[in-house]
Amino acid sequence: MSFPQSFKAAIVPEPKAQNVISDRTLAPLSDDEIVIEISATAVNPVDWKMRDYNAFITQYPAVLGSDAAGRVVAVGPAVSEFAIGDRVFFQGIIGTYDSSTFQQYCKMPASLVAKTPDNISDEQAAGISLATMAAVTAFYDKEGYGLIPPWEEEGMEAGGGHAIVILGGASSVGQYAIQLARLSGFEKIITNASAANFDQLYKLGAHVVLDRHQADAGSFAAAVQETPLMFVFDAISAKATQLLGVQILQATKTANSHVVTVHTVHPETVDQEAVALGQSHEPKVGIKQVLGVGSAPYLRYLSEPLTKNLGGYIAKEQFIPNRPRLVPGGLAAVEEALSLNKRGVSGEKVVFCPSLK
Repeated sequence: MSFPQSFKAAIVPEPKAQNVISDRTLAPLSDDEIVIEISATAVNPVDWKMRDYNAFITQYPAVLGSDAAGRVVAVGPAVSEFAIGDRVFFQGIIGTYDSSTFQQYCKMPASLVAKTPDNISDEQAAGISLATMAAVTAFYDKEGYGLIPPWEEEGMEAGGGHAIVILGGASSVGQYAIQLARLSGFEKIITNASAANFDQLYKLGAHVVLDRHQADAGSFAAAVQETPLMFVFDAISAKATQLLGVQILQATKTANSHVVTVHTVHPETVDQEAVALGQSHEPKVGIKQVLGVGSAPYLRYLSEPLTKNLGGYIAKEQFIPNRPRLVPGGLAAVEEALSLNKRGVSGEKVVFCPSLK
């Protein structure tokens, strides 16, 4: 199997412009890299926010996309764990256009790529990596809560005897956070969502699902009951959810804890009203923000073992991908897919197929 010297990509030609379909090429393959034909790529809020707010983009024309699945078509001489034809999924590298995913081919360091198990499709696999890495960083990195990850010794008991609250359980990040909480052995996993998503979240491992339109901090405190609450993970990270996270920790009188949020690109920082509320009375509540870029050198200690273990979890049905919502049209579907994600989806991951002929 080989790949063409020139192929099609969705290109953002200048700041805040719409994508256009154009030709591009890849730089020569490094010894530790593989080339992947991208069969499916997921759309995440970071993609349209990067374009709309000119964030994380230092050079134009730009290629967006950092969540995909496909098939290996070339391997560097130092790569032994992959062969041509292997199905894979991965988190692309923001700002490195040869490793971005809104194009027909890309190249990646082999250590950041996972093998796709036979029990899921490429469309399902395409939406796993980015959102999972965000939750992994929140749970296991020292900038988040710093738990022992489940692939390490005693990691599957790290949450034992404790409760965790996950705000926004039906979001992509929220669904993976619920499953990581289950793998980490939490005694009680409490989340919130619209009623239409309750059954799905219970299947993923949530013990209590509250109506996000009605549940306040007191509702979460009642669900926690006597189980010690470890921390709150805010998968949405909007102003309202950050405030709610602080209120939950205060209502449950959880000392020495904090709300962990994810970087949402815009706004760039945590909400200052929520920060002030957390410091307004005892117990004091801090807010931490994480950015789950698996290619970052300081996160390789998490992202590399994650890629080695995640396929096995999926094969054993210990980890279930988000339900894909496929936008037909191949690479030309990029703007429709971005608009759909921007308008908002619940319980699903927007996906399109760049290599569809």
